Amino acid sequence: MRNENAKKNIDIIGIVGVPACYGGFESLVQNLVDHQSEKINYTIYCSGKSYKSKSKNYKDAQLKYVPLKANGSSSIPYDIFSLMRSMFCKPDVVLVLGVSGCIFLPLFKFFSSAKIITNIDGLEWRRDKWGKFAKWFLKYSEKIAVHYSDTIIADNEAISNYVLKEYGVKSSVIAYGGDHAIGNKVVAQDKDNYYFTVCRIEPENNIEMILEAFSQTNSCFKMVGNWNSSAYGRELRNRYSPFKNIELLDPIYDINILFEYRSKCRGYIHGHSAGGTNPSLVEAMHFNTAIFAFDCDFNRYSTENSAFYFKNSKELVNLLEQRSQVLHTAEDEICANKLQHIADQRYTWINVTKQYEDLY
Repeated sequence: MRNENAKKNIDIIGIVGVPACYGGFESLVQNLVDHQSEKINYTIYCSGKSYKSKSKNYKDAQLKYVPLKANGSSSIPYDIFSLMRSMFCKPDVVLVLGVSGCIFLPLFKFFSSAKIITNIDGLEWRRDKWGKFAKWFLKYSEKIAVHYSDTIIADNEAISNYVLKEYGVKSSVIAYGGDHAIGNKVVAQDKDNYYFTVCRIEPENNIEMILEAFSQTNSCFKMVGNWNSSAYGRELRNRYSPFKNIELLDPIYDINILFEYRSKCRGYIHGHSAGGTNPSLVEAMHFNTAIFAFDCDFNRYSTENSAFYFKNSKELVNLLEQRSQVLHTAEDEICANKLQHIADQRYTWINVTKQYEDLY
């Protein structure tokens, strides 16, 4: 019989590693470790291809390295190999982030008594960047994940509703924290006259729609992204850089510099149309600024219908033109205050960590 006071051993599968160097799941795990309680022992499987210095520990978490890349098509063997190693280590719980390697779960479950918790991410198979076979495989992996996991985590109510409708399975809704973007700093009360966005330059983030809207106005706009990572990004940068009111910036990884841009902007533009609850959105909600989001279920659930929404360039232009003569509007202030209150209640890492640990 297990000692109730004994620490639980949790293996985490499906990320590049920690310290965070890639995306949302990496930041999630780093913050779970940063805020973990004394009753938890984490072992995190990391990509040996992504870290020159292979530390054995990150704070109180043990790190184990897999000699494969963690992203793209390599994520499938990477996750499977990680699960195989975990199976022999006999953890109490295995937390799987994403569905890439979930085709291995039937075998894992046969040989292991560990509780399987899977965060299925943002319906990855729907993303435009995948071809037909990749979409089929990811959808099939999602089905296996839901069937063989003991608990499913959805990061957004829209995904939870989808899982219930598609598979008849209830899931636990746990989003992400965003308060790390502020830390102990004080957000600027006096805003500068520009709008801001930080995101990956991908079609599903409606980059062209947003840039086209700003090209038709005099409103100043600064966008941070990986413009040189694709032909799509390079073409958009070449097309819209000549507009004097549009500034297209290369990726910024320094959270202090990002803080300055976010803190001083008069409004945050969020164009994501896929992927559930987006970390950059919940981070922006902590900055007491109005948010203008693409109109989809994911974004409406994340902001509790308290942001401003647009479905196309024309609607975004209308929102911008309504504010072209004044820096502050009463509607923007109400929006900013509501969103910050929601963020303080729902999107803090202390709350998110507790929700995860309650599932273990």
